[in-house]
Amino acid sequence: MVQLIVGQRGKGKTKQLLDRANTVVKEAGGNVDFLDKSAQHMYELNNRIRLINVNEFPVDSEDAFIGFISGIISQDHDLEYMFLDSFLKLSGLEGRDISGCIAKLEALGEKYKLTFVISISMGIDELPESLKKNVAVSL
Repeated sequence: MVQLIVGQRGKGKTKQLLDRANTVVKEAGGNVDFLDKSAQHMYELNNRIRLINVNEFPVDSEDAFIGFISGIISQDHDLEYMFLDSFLKLSGLEGRDISGCIAKLEALGEKYKLTFVISISMGIDELPESLKKNVAVSL
């Protein structure tokens, strides 16, 4: 499953993502990962949430991003939730079509029983029509 938190820069998407991660980890039967472009939010997350600073790794394209996500999944069979902040930067898709990448994440989520919660810096009106069904929060 893929849930999207959308809104322009500075609207509070990261706060929503942090709050959801901290709420989910209390009830989750499996592990929770939080992927970000820095370690800035380390102290805002519950200590049971694994924070991964994606900028520490050579992820510079959609294919590299999907490979990176797949590697995380392959190493953690108990992974239940993956929170992705600043999705456009993490995936290298700023200014490009994101629907293919989201479809790949959806397929991974279904196969491995994993929920992705993703913040995207764009308004709901800018999203491809096929992704609007995935919007959980629009700011």
